[in-house]
Amino acid sequence: MAEFEDTSVLFNEELIRRYDKTGPRYTSYPTAVQFHEGFTEEHYREYARRSNETKTPQPLSLYFHIPFCDTVCFYCACNKVVTKDRTKAGPYLAHLFREMELQGELFDRARSVDQLHWGGGTPTFLSHDEIRALMAKTRECFTLREDDQGEYSIEIDPREADAETIRLLRAEGFNRMSMGVQDFDPRVQKAVNRIQPEAQTLETLQAAREAGFRSISIDLIYGLPFQTVESFGRTLEKVIAMGVDRLSVFNYAHLPELFKPQRRINVEELPAPQEKLAILKHTIETLTDAGYVYIGMDHFARPDDELAVAQREGTLYRNFQGYSTHAECDLVAMGITAIGMVGESYAQNVRTLDEYYERIGHGRLAIFRGVALTPDDVLRREVITQLICHFRLHVPEIEARFGIRFGDYFSTELEELRGMEADGLLRLEEDRIRVLTAGRLLIRNICMVFDRYLREQKERRFSRVI
Repeated sequence: MAEFEDTSVLFNEELIRRYDKTGPRYTSYPTAVQFHEGFTEEHYREYARRSNETKTPQPLSLYFHIPFCDTVCFYCACNKVVTKDRTKAGPYLAHLFREMELQGELFDRARSVDQLHWGGGTPTFLSHDEIRALMAKTRECFTLREDDQGEYSIEIDPREADAETIRLLRAEGFNRMSMGVQDFDPRVQKAVNRIQPEAQTLETLQAAREAGFRSISIDLIYGLPFQTVESFGRTLEKVIAMGVDRLSVFNYAHLPELFKPQRRINVEELPAPQEKLAILKHTIETLTDAGYVYIGMDHFARPDDELAVAQREGTLYRNFQGYSTHAECDLVAMGITAIGMVGESYAQNVRTLDEYYERIGHGRLAIFRGVALTPDDVLRREVITQLICHFRLHVPEIEARFGIRFGDYFSTELEELRGMEADGLLRLEEDRIRVLTAGRLLIRNICMVFDRYLREQKERRFSRVI
C-alpha cells in the first residue's frame, strides 16, 4: 500500500485568479488535439495484434457511445443526436453489433472485460429489448466477467429510467451508475432546458440501491444561468442527504462558437466570475464538511468509495471516462466519436451517423484518426497521470522505469515548477514532487508544465481550469 497522503484541498482565490487559464483535462496524453488522420485502421489493427502478443495480455475495457437524446440540454458539449424518433436506435445498434464483431476478432477471448461503460447521449434512450440485445452481443464478442467484480457503469438520465429499467440494467451486469442532475433549482433547469423534478431523481437513486448497484454518482454543474451560492448550496444539501457515493461538480464552459446548443443560453443570466468562484468555494467546503474526499478534477467521493481507496493505495487511473480503478486495460471504444486506447496508441471513430454507417457497412472499422505514442509521450503521460491521480510523483520510480535522469530530462519543466513552488502550489523535494493543498484545484496547471505539445501550440482551444 502506498503511503497515506492528505488529499484535502485549499481554496485560495488569489492563486486561482492568477492561474485561471485554459488547458486540457488530461483524459489522455497526448490530448485529442494531437490526433491526426495519418493514423489509420491498419495502424490500429497492428497495435491490437501487438497487444495480444505481449507476455501477459492486459484485460479489456469497453466503451459504447449511445448518441441519442430525446431533448437537448443547452449547456451540453457532448457528441449527440437529438431526436424523439426511437426507431433511429435500431439501425445504429445493427451497425454497432457489426463493429463489435470486427473489434472482437482483434482481441484474444482469454482477455476478460474488467471495465465496461455506456456513455452518450443518453444510453437509456434504448428500449429494454435493445438493452438486452446490446449486452447479449457484447457477451458474444467479448468475455465479460460473471463475478460482479468488473467496473460496469452506465450514464443515466432519471427522466429516461424508471425502476424497471434500473432493475434490468443491474440484471444485465451493470453495478455502477452516474446520474445527470446539474442543479435542482427549477429556474436553472428551465434556463438550460432540463426539467427534472427532484423526486424523479430520488426515485431513480432508490431503485438503484434496491437493485444492488455498488456505486452511485451524481453530476452537477456550476456556472449555469441564475445560479447563486445560496441556490447551488440548496442543491448540494439535497444531494448530500441522498447519500450518493461520488459527485462530479463540473465547471460550465460557455463556448457557443463551438457548441451550438449553448447559443440558446442568455450570457447575461450566467453568474458573474466572482459569484462563480464563491459557488466553487462553498461547494468544496460543503462537501468536505460532509465527509467527502476531493479526488481531483471536479470529483468527490466518500472515503470508503473505490475511487478514494484506489487513490490512497496509489492505484487510481484516469482515462476518457474520467477516474478509474482499472489502470492496466486496453480500451476498445465503439460507436460514433468514441476514443479508444490500445497499446501505445489512441484511435477515434468518425463523428457522424452517415460516415459511421458507410464505414461499418463496408466491413471497415470506423476509425478516422488517432496517434501513435512516442517514448517521450509515454514518459510524460505517466508523469501527468501520477500527478493528476495522486498529487505526487516519485522521481526515482520514474527514472528507473524510463532510464532517465529526471533533473536533466525535465530541466525546463522544473524551472517553471519552482515558480509554482514559490506560490505554494507544490513542493520540490529531493526524490519527489508533492502537490500541496493550495495546488490541488490547479492540478491541470501543474500537469500542463509537462505537456510538450502545449508549449509548441500557438492557439489553445480548451476550457478554463476553474
